[in-house]
Amino acid sequence: RHQMDQEHMMNGSGSSSGHLGAYDTRWQRIIDCVNLKQPDRMPVPLWAFFWFAKYDGSVTFRDLMYAPQRCVEIVERATLEFDPDMVVPIVTQIGWGATADVAGLRTFQWPGHGVGENRPFQYLDKSYMSVEEYDTFLSDPTAFFLKTYMPRVCGAFEGIENMPTFTGMSGLRILGALSGFARPEVKTSMLKLIEAGEEANRLVTEAKRFAERMKTLGYPVAYGSIVLNPYDTVADYWRGATNMMKDMFRHKEKVLEVLERATIYIEEAAVAGGKAAGNPLVFMPTHWAADAFMSQKQFETFWWPPFRRLLMRLVENDLIPMVLWEHDCDKRLEAIADVPAGKCIYYFERTENLLKAHEIMGGHVALRGGVSAPTLAKGTPEDVDAEVRTVVEKVWNKGGKLILDCGIGIPDDAPVENVRAMFAAARNYAS
Repeated sequence: RHQMDQEHMMNGSGSSSGHLGAYDTRWQRIIDCVNLKQPDRMPVPLWAFFWFAKYDGSVTFRDLMYAPQRCVEIVERATLEFDPDMVVPIVTQIGWGATADVAGLRTFQWPGHGVGENRPFQYLDKSYMSVEEYDTFLSDPTAFFLKTYMPRVCGAFEGIENMPTFTGMSGLRILGALSGFARPEVKTSMLKLIEAGEEANRLVTEAKRFAERMKTLGYPVAYGSIVLNPYDTVADYWRGATNMMKDMFRHKEKVLEVLERATIYIEEAAVAGGKAAGNPLVFMPTHWAADAFMSQKQFETFWWPPFRRLLMRLVENDLIPMVLWEHDCDKRLEAIADVPAGKCIYYFERTENLLKAHEIMGGHVALRGGVSAPTLAKGTPEDVDAEVRTVVEKVWNKGGKLILDCGIGIPDDAPVENVRAMFAAARNYAS
């Protein structure tokens, strides 16, 4: 690593002040795109999950999740080779294996824990909340989550379901209720939660160390916090996708009430987390907004209003929503253009959506993407070069504020030479 640092320093950021100057230059490219100004060149992030195992060639996906220091070394080596404009915060992205083990997380499977050691983590679409519990959530959300929901999704919370309920407590009744903490199952759960908290704190510390290391080398990390939108929160992790789709028909008013209440809590956490991160970029993946999953009327009734409210709250607090529009969302483009100009990054999985988005809102939001996952994973370097050249001609050269990336980040199985071709083409056609 020392030799690579020396080479990097010779390439233009040789001193500590030089590194910080390079950091500011790269960060300014991103901010210029957000502010709808033309940067000095088209920015390109290094954004991947388990592809770093392929890049290194000697580690498994599981190794990346459970050995964060080794993972960080590999990402640093790739960063110095590709010289991106921002880097995936890899510890936050995939370094949570040990924390999930201790916490007893049940909503995912991950390498060596439900899937093979060289398979990516998978979210499990299950129902952890009955339709009758909508009212329980609405009447006392804290008690519902602490004593009902969390024990279902996280083993460390199992004993907490027997903890006293303090809603409405007052006077000497508080003292009597405290005896509930002496229950063996509650005490056991408390100890498990302390252990999980210590592991989570190690994860946070490692993530901060990574961000600081990248900054000293002159590279911003690609986001400071992650926020899921209200509809997807309920569909992914509370009711399950199928139940949520049925609920839109069978329990419309109740779903809208739950989404409104959930949005309040998600907003508060999103703003607090974004400000605490010290990085205004807020990564916002979307899962159920795609054309195939609901009608346009349902999108404009259930999905978009609470999400737009969340976006506006972030913007009002000087945070930058970076929304990943997954799947095909061609029918949504007109609606999602209704955001303040110069405040958001819209990251499109599908290149065809990005090209159309440039026509509809290219002078309104920064765009990210442009290289398709099939091309990067299965094409040749020549195919990648041609695709980059096309999106540069159709978007960048026509005034679009484009952050070039693969639509889902670098696929886990993408050949390294294809990734090199993507970065080389970006420098060749848009510098």
